[in-house]
Amino acid sequence: MALKNLNYPLDFKFKISTLSSDFNITDKNGNYVAYVRQKMFKLKEDVIVFNDESKTKELFRIKANQWIDFNASYSLNDLTDNKNYGRLARKGMRSLWKSTYDILDSNDQPKFIVTEDNGWTKFFDGMVSEIPIIGMFTGYFLNPAYTVRGMDGKEYFKLKKMPSFFGRRFQLDRVIDIDDEDESLVILSLLMMVLLERARG
Repeated sequence: MALKNLNYPLDFKFKISTLSSDFNITDKNGNYVAYVRQKMFKLKEDVIVFNDESKTKELFRIKANQWIDFNASYSLNDLTDNKNYGRLARKGMRSLWKSTYDILDSNDQPKFIVTEDNGWTKFFDGMVSEIPIIGMFTGYFLNPAYTVRGMDGKEYFKLKKMPSFFGRRFQLDRVIDIDDEDESLVILSLLMMVLLERARG
């Protein structure tokens, strides 16, 4: 079941009341799009996307294709239609400076690439966050942004971390229209990427 008729921008908002990395996805009108839960204490990443916070219906499942390491990739599966959309793969060494991810379709063909807009943001965030007291406020002024481009070089989506005390809110905007299946592929990839990037600091 592809994600359809979404009203952008979408908000990814992490819950601070749980140990696991749970977050809500809502549209510009505050309507639920999905609820994302990362399973705790797993050697392999395992993420379930539910219809809402009640967790009554599982929509998608994202699982690491190998043990957690720098070049793991993540399969994106639709549980409703029992299909695989593709996978998200982190580009190893390039991600040391500016986070870079490939989004591949179900035939393992490159479809999109996600790049961090400014590598300096993460660099300064890492430095400043170590400073007592001042480091607590980096979430207000050091916020990375990411661009999703197609293999044709066109920009399709923009994802940015929003100013907040706990660094717990991201916003996704669509730049140009895209078909439903590709849109689902990108959104599932980005919600996994947000979990990975947030864990890295």
